[in-house]
This record gives sequence, C-alpha cells and structure tokens, in this order.
Amino acid sequence: MVDCVVIAQPQHHHQTYGTTYSPAFAGEFKVALDMLAPMTLDERKVIARRAAFELPMGGVVNLGIGMPEGVAAVANEERVLSYLTLTAEPGVIGGVPQSGLDFGAAVNTEAVLHQNQQFDFYDGGGLDMACLGMAEVDAEGHVNVSRFGPKLAGAGGFINITQNARKLVFAGTFTAGGLQTEVKDGKLRIVKEGRSKKFVKKVEQITFNGAFAAENDQPVLYVTERCVFRRSRQGMELIEVAPGIDIERDILAHMDFRPIVKKPAEMEARIFRDEPMQLDETLLGLGMSQRVSYDAQRNVMFLNMEGMHVKTRDDVDRVRRVIEERAAAIGKKFALVVNYDDFTIDAAVADTYAAMVRYMETHYYTTASRYTTSAFLRLKLGEALSRRRVKPHIFETREDAHAHVDGHERQTSGSK
Repeated sequence: MVDCVVIAQPQHHHQTYGTTYSPAFAGEFKVALDMLAPMTLDERKVIARRAAFELPMGGVVNLGIGMPEGVAAVANEERVLSYLTLTAEPGVIGGVPQSGLDFGAAVNTEAVLHQNQQFDFYDGGGLDMACLGMAEVDAEGHVNVSRFGPKLAGAGGFINITQNARKLVFAGTFTAGGLQTEVKDGKLRIVKEGRSKKFVKKVEQITFNGAFAAENDQPVLYVTERCVFRRSRQGMELIEVAPGIDIERDILAHMDFRPIVKKPAEMEARIFRDEPMQLDETLLGLGMSQRVSYDAQRNVMFLNMEGMHVKTRDDVDRVRRVIEERAAAIGKKFALVVNYDDFTIDAAVADTYAAMVRYMETHYYTTASRYTTSAFLRLKLGEALSRRRVKPHIFETREDAHAHVDGHERQTSGSK
C-alpha cells in the first residue's frame, strides 16, 4: 500500500514556529510553574494585568494571539491558574498557553483536542470569557482585526469566539507604530506616542459588532495601557484612566471620536507596580475589606490574615488603611483578634509591619491577641513585635485568643 516513505529532518517539521520540539508541549512532563519567568513591567504587562482582573473564577477562558497572550503569564504569576481553565483555539485546554511564535501550544495541559472539536465547544457556548486583540475600534465599539487596505488578514476564529463568549475583553495598546511608555513609581508616562490611531471614526471592516453586543447585553471591555472603555447601550464610555495620564492630552487628543466621559475611575495602582498584585485575593473575594468583621456587642474586631503573604510596604499600608477605615466607622477603641494561620511575611518588611502594629495598638485597640498553629511564626512574629515594645499575646488556638480578649474586657469593665 505504501510506495515510498520520506524521512524529514527535524528542522523541516518544527513543533511550533518557534520551537523544534519541546517535550513539555507534548505533555511528556509537567513544568514547575514557579520556574516560568514573569513578564517585564511594560505596556504589554499593564494591559495583561488589567485584563486579568476580569478572569472568571471557575470559568473557561479563551486567549487570542498577540496582546492577550500575556494574560496567561499574569495568571500564573498571581497564582490563579488553579481556579480557571485557559484555552487557545488550536485545541489546548488548561495549563499555561504559550506566547509569541509558540502560540497555540501550552504547558501542563489537561487535554489537547483537534481544532474543530475546540470550536464545537466554543460555538456551543462553553466560554465564560474571551480576551482577544484589537487593531481598530470605532465609535460603535466595532472591532476590526481582519482587513487593512489591500491586506486581508482574515477573521480566523474571531467571529465564532466573540459571538458565543459570555464576556469579552479586547486588549491592545492605545496607539500603534513606535509607541514608547514608561511605568515608574506606580504611574504611566507616554514617552513617545504611536504614529497610528487605533480608535477611529469608522473601522475598515467589522469583525466584531459592538452595537449588536450592546443590544444583547453582552459585557464588552476595551483595555489599553492608559485607559479602559466599556460598550454600553449608550455607546463607548471611558470608565478607567491610568495614574499619570491626562484625559484630554493623552486619550481624547488621539481618538477620532469622543467617547462618553462621566467620572472615570483610576485604574488600580498595583497594576503599575513591579511586585505581584495579590490578584488571587481580589478574584476569590479575599481582599482586605472581606477580611475584617466587627462584633458590636462585644466590641471586638476580627482580622483574618490567613494565607496572606505580606511582601512590601504597600501590603503593610493596605492592612493599615482597611483597619483605620473600619475604626473610623466604629468611632471608639475596640479589642482585636487576628488569625495568622498560614500567614507569611518577608523579612525585609517585618519591622515595618511591627511598627504599624504598634501604631495601631496605641491609637485604636483596647487590647489585641493573635493566634496561629505555627510555632515558628509565633516565635518570629513575637520577636518582631517585642522589638517594637508591643506585647505579642500570640496564642496557638482561636479559643485562647478570644479568652484573652474577653478576660481583658471583663477586667477593664470591673476596674471601671
């Protein structure tokens, strides 16, 4: 049945456009995800970070080629990959989709399907969210990625994906062709503006119909390094602006249409800082505001620091701000009980944290007790607090910590 067999050399049948062969892409072994290098903090990472705030926990996500590729790297760095499933249209499901010339491959995949089967899943409504690129956007929120003058790039799977995903995030730089930015001190600065506008009066070809999406109440965001737009029933609305960016000078002056501008919020400052954003806490509802509760009858505040990793001075400030805001609402001093189970703190900020605790005890607490099952953490945290002349009161169990607070309150009431 076979007349001839041709043996091709490896250089003539690469696994991807960028890799001859990777056993990790073939699923021969798992990759230690903490070995994957984080992205450099530039406009690409800023866009990927902002898009990552929209990731649905427990959901299935499609990432397109180009700018959206960075979302996978951010999700890995922020430790949220285990809470969602990332996919790419060539057929990979789960793991970390790759970028650049390796786009279409992934490491640590849960499955690899034929592309037509992947689109059966997409067309059947399997996507909770899709993050795709955008070459042109117009006043209607239409997106063009398929035609530019005589060049016909084609739509690929763009139409299937955008019409069936429950939520859309389009990601791309605000202008193109020579754009240079600087991310420094939590702010964005435009060093050199791109030569070409991407937000135009009318796109050359409609690959995605923004007006149709609005009629069907499909949530659609357009994320750039300097601002975020939302397609509402009223039109394209500017909803967020990066710190350091002037709306008139850096945004409206480089658009061919004027969006709806009401009171745009400032983009999250942590997007523009080099350290991890602790996105897992935000997406899982474990932000600092959710970690604080108050029992008015006992006048006791509970602070749940379980699983939190304090790495920077900004992390310390976040803890302080949340407690101070709640203290202002309470309007009087209160007892504090803190859960430190599975809590970690970097040595570089341990003294800063202890100084913050001393300040808070002086100004807001009648007494404070802490508990953790970790003997090591009780020792290290106790040493740091003692150096700041704070009585540690660190117990092994929750019951012991509460007993200390209740005993102090009874003693205080009795002395009165």
